[in-house]
Amino acid sequence: MKLKGADILLKMLQEEGVDTVFGYPGGAVIDIYDALMEEKSINHVLVRHEQGAAHAADGYARASGKVGVCLVTSGPGATNTVTGIASAYMDSIPMVILTGQVPTALIGNDAFQEVDIVGITRPCTKHNYLVKDVRNLARTIKEAFHIARSGRPGPVLVDLPKDVINATTQFNVPGEVKLKTYNPTYKPNIKQLNKVVDLIAKAQKPVIFSGGGVSLCQGHRELTELARKLQIPVTSTLMGLGGFPGTDPLWLGMLGMHGTFRANMAVSECDLLISVGVRFDDRVTGKVDEFAPNAKIVQIDIDPTSIQKNVPVHVPVVGDCKISLAEINTLVDKKKWEGLEETRKPWLAQVDEWKQTTPLAYQQAEVIKPQYVIETLYDLTGGDAIISTEVGQNQMWAAQYYHVKEPGHFITSGGLGAMGFGLPAAIGAQVGAPGTTVVDIAGDGSIQMNIQELATAVQYNLPVKVVILNNGFLGMVRQWQELFYKRRYSSTQFVHAPDFVKLAEAYGAVGLRAKTPDEVASVLREGLECNRPVVMDFVVEPEESVYPMVPAGAPIKKMLLV
Repeated sequence: MKLKGADILLKMLQEEGVDTVFGYPGGAVIDIYDALMEEKSINHVLVRHEQGAAHAADGYARASGKVGVCLVTSGPGATNTVTGIASAYMDSIPMVILTGQVPTALIGNDAFQEVDIVGITRPCTKHNYLVKDVRNLARTIKEAFHIARSGRPGPVLVDLPKDVINATTQFNVPGEVKLKTYNPTYKPNIKQLNKVVDLIAKAQKPVIFSGGGVSLCQGHRELTELARKLQIPVTSTLMGLGGFPGTDPLWLGMLGMHGTFRANMAVSECDLLISVGVRFDDRVTGKVDEFAPNAKIVQIDIDPTSIQKNVPVHVPVVGDCKISLAEINTLVDKKKWEGLEETRKPWLAQVDEWKQTTPLAYQQAEVIKPQYVIETLYDLTGGDAIISTEVGQNQMWAAQYYHVKEPGHFITSGGLGAMGFGLPAAIGAQVGAPGTTVVDIAGDGSIQMNIQELATAVQYNLPVKVVILNNGFLGMVRQWQELFYKRRYSSTQFVHAPDFVKLAEAYGAVGLRAKTPDEVASVLREGLECNRPVVMDFVVEPEESVYPMVPAGAPIKKMLLV
C-alpha cells in the first residue's frame, strides 16, 4: 500500500495506540493537519500556545500512563515547546514531540521559520530524530515511541521536513524495535537484592525514600507492601508524592527544603536509607556532606547513570523499581523476622514524637491563609482529585497539605520548576482521565504565564478547576527576599493585576472569588460542583511563607520553622 508521509505518520500513531494529540498548526505541518481531518480515531486538541501543547501532553501522560503526543510547526512553533520538553525530560515523562521542518533542500539556508530544533533539543530529550527520507518515517516513529516509554522514560522529538510529509512510499507496519546500543536493564542483580535485605535485617532506624521512579513504573503497591510488612517509615521527593499513601501512619511527608520536620529529622538520624527511583536532587539533599550522615544508603534505579550521581551509595541496584521491590518482598518473605515489632518500637516512637511536637502548622486569622484553602480542598474532594500545580509557594503548600493517595494524582514540574505548567498540564490530565476532578493550584503570578489555555478548556468543555492563591506577589522569591535580603522586595510585587473573575468570564469560564475565611468552603464547593472550567480566586495573606524551610546549601536538619 502506497501512502503519503502524512498518512503514514497517522497510521503509525494509531499503531502506537495514540488517541489524543495536543497541537497547533502551521505551514510546515499543514498537510498533517489536512490528513487529520479524515482520521476520526485521533482526537486533536487545539491549544493556544505551543508551550501549552507540550505541558498538556505531559499532564496527559502522567494521568493516563500512556505516551503524551504533541504536534507543532517549524521554527517558533518548535522552539515554543522547549520549556515543556525540558520539564518532561527532567521529570522522566514519556512524550513524543512532532515538529514540522522546512523542506530538506532548504535546511541550513535560513529559510522562513527554519530552526535546528534537533540541535536545540539535544540536551533536553532522551533522543531526537530528523527524518530525511519518507521510507524511514514509519520505522522512526516506531522507535520514538519505544524509546519514550521504555527504560527510564523521557521525551523523544521527531523533526518532519515538509517534503518528507508530502512524499509517497510503500507502507508496511515495522516489526519489533531492536536497538544495539539501547537495552535498559529491568531485572536487578539478585546478589545486590540480598545485600539490601541483609541491611534491613540489621537496621534499627530504617527509612524508605521514594521518588518519581516508583510512580512511573507503578511500583507503589510493592513499595507499600514492603514498608508495612517491615514497619519502615516512608518519605518521598516532590515527584514521588502518591507513591505511598499520604494518609498512612508510616508516612513522614515530603523530604527536603520544604519537607516536614519529621521527614528531615528521620533521614538525618536513620541508619539505613532505602532510596527507590530518586536522583538525590539538591532541593532534597541540602548540604550533601551532611545528608543522611549515619546511614547505609541503598539506591534502586533503572538508569545506571543516576546511581551515585549526587550521593555516595553503599548498595547500588540497577533495575526496574517495581520488579526490584517485588523481588525484595519475595526475599523478605523467606526470612524470619522474629521480634520485629519490638525492634521498631523505639524508632517509630521517635518519629511520632517529631510529628507531635513539630507538625506542619499555620494559624488562620482574619485574612485567608493559603494552607487553609488547600486543607479545605482536600476535605471537600476526599483526596480523590488529580492535583496539578504551578511552581512556587502554591506548589509547596499543595505538596504539604494535600495528602496524595495514588500515583498520577500529583502533577507538577518537579525538576525544571516551570511556571505556567499547571493549567495546560491540568487540561492534559483531564483529557487523560475523563470523569476525574482535576484541580490546578496556582499563584497569581504563575497562572498568568499560560492563562490563555482557559480558552482550550472552554472549547473542549474540559471542567478543570483553577485555584488561585492570590497574594499579589511572586511569593517564593518574595519569601527569599524577606529572609535573606532584608525585605528588599525587588520586582516581586504585582502593582497591577487582572480581575481573575472577569478574565475567566471573558474566556467563557466561570469565575468565583473568596475574600474571607468564611467564604473559602462555599466557593470551593460551588466550583467543584460546576461541570465547566472554573477559576476560583482566593485573596490570601500577602506575606505568608512556606515552612519548614532549609536555607540553600544548609543541612536538611537545620530548618527554619514557623
